Amino acid sequence: MWSYTDGRYRPPAPYVSDPELPWHPYTLIAVELAAERMVVLGQAVPGVSVGDLEVGMEVEVVPGVLHEDDETTWTTWHWRPVEVSA
Repeated sequence: MWSYTDGRYRPPAPYVSDPELPWHPYTLIAVELAAERMVVLGQAVPGVSVGDLEVGMEVEVVPGVLHEDDETTWTTWHWRPVEVSA
């Protein structure tokens, strides 16, 4: 893992967020892909906070859900520390 932080704001559209529901911070992780020579940013799996992370920690990519409604599930990826099972 290259870096991490927490998101403490409600992101604007097109991100789906119900303004009637309380907002909860989420954790963002930046991972350096050495072979590709790039850094990829994504959310941590639910339940992982900045207190669980350290720069240099090994993480893996896992499938995640961005939003669901009655007709559609929008998928994304999440980063998960290798030591954490979800």
